[in-house]
Amino acid sequence: MKVVLQNLTKIFPSRNKKDKNAEVVAVNDFNLEIPDGKLIGLLGPSGCGKSTTLFMISGLQTPTSGKIFFGDDDVTKLAPENRGIGLVFQNYALYPHMTVQQNILFPLQNLKGENRLSKEEMLKRAAEVAKLVQIDEYMNRKPSELSGGQQQRVAIARALVKMPRVLLLDEPLSNLDARLRLQTREEIRRIQRDTQITTIFVTHDQEEAMSISDFIVVMKLGVIMQTGKPQWVYDDPANLFVAKFLGAPPINMFSGKVEGGKLYIGEEAVLNADGVEDQEVYVGIRPEGFILSREGKLTCAVSGIDVMGRDISIVSTNAASLNPVVRSIISADEMSKIDGSVAKFDLKQHKVFIFNKETEQRIYFGEQIAAHEAMLAEMEAEGQAYASNQGPLPREADDKAKADAPVALDKGKFAKVKDCFKGLAAKCRRKKAPAAEEEAPVSEAEPNDTAEPSEVDHE
Repeated sequence: MKVVLQNLTKIFPSRNKKDKNAEVVAVNDFNLEIPDGKLIGLLGPSGCGKSTTLFMISGLQTPTSGKIFFGDDDVTKLAPENRGIGLVFQNYALYPHMTVQQNILFPLQNLKGENRLSKEEMLKRAAEVAKLVQIDEYMNRKPSELSGGQQQRVAIARALVKMPRVLLLDEPLSNLDARLRLQTREEIRRIQRDTQITTIFVTHDQEEAMSISDFIVVMKLGVIMQTGKPQWVYDDPANLFVAKFLGAPPINMFSGKVEGGKLYIGEEAVLNADGVEDQEVYVGIRPEGFILSREGKLTCAVSGIDVMGRDISIVSTNAASLNPVVRSIISADEMSKIDGSVAKFDLKQHKVFIFNKETEQRIYFGEQIAAHEAMLAEMEAEGQAYASNQGPLPREADDKAKADAPVALDKGKFAKVKDCFKGLAAKCRRKKAPAAEEEAPVSEAEPNDTAEPSEVDHE
């Protein structure tokens, strides 16, 4: 089932009663076409709008504007139960008092009218999906008797048993440990390939998204930053955010400049950059983009070496680096080229990215221009639309304006607080006063006020 999102926008109203304009644009003019039978990864940091997008596709949230199509059907205003979707939540959402079989059967038992199945058909379909996700031997167990990975498989089986048109997964692996997460994501990929159901997978883990997705959508602050096959996006980031977000170890960032057709990092000319205007730039170098050489153009001070088996990771520093350390992954056979505490590197041009300091957009140079054009042609041939963000994001400008705005002092509120403190201080003084009088010693020289008056006084 092909899914098309047209100008999808979701705005949450302001919670500040006095500032009605402090609304949050969670998803901003989102346009995406998801091909039939593909697994798409919505990827981005927390708060980027990926789960909100998923919930609008499912029908759990209503878009502020825009449309959602399943095939040729406009489902924008259709109830979730009528969309033909299967939704798997982050926390499994299994019924603890039901067995695995009862949990899987539950969606089928709620079908009505012509969609209603016989008991035999329900049991047959439940057995089929349980076998597909490899939990058929646990059908009589309760969720509490299963591991986290097994519970996640039950949740997937419950979503699949309805034979949905679209399968939606909202960070389904975040509650699992590292080893189980690896196994389960492989299972999700296998299940998707076996069923050929269009699947949308939401995650903030770039390794998960890149390993199982047919193509990924990188998001930031409700805006699509870049789309494409995982390897394409990694090799050809459109802007600084995408370059920094993808990659483990992360990309090494430097402050640099282009001058006279040369790319400089600090005072060292590291690459030719013919055709690029003289300007200050950010330079990103993937860890695998370094070539250890005694005559290398980039000099770094070595602070450590991490042995990784066939490869080593050289940990070094450079005055122009924007990261605390520079990580360079090279073959273990090259260790002999490290000269004491200094390492010199040449650079692989296709692993070096330069970005405009103002807009943070990619500046292509050299062989990168032809490689980028070839990628665009291949995407077009496969019927995929290339999307990338150009320029600053709307929310970034709004957030900066709010941060820079002076805080207005509410004099009325300040006066009320001041009066309140004055009242409390006076109350405390009144409480202390009687205690002080009781504790004060009575002098013998002072007349006793309680004594009876003498006869002389009467006279």
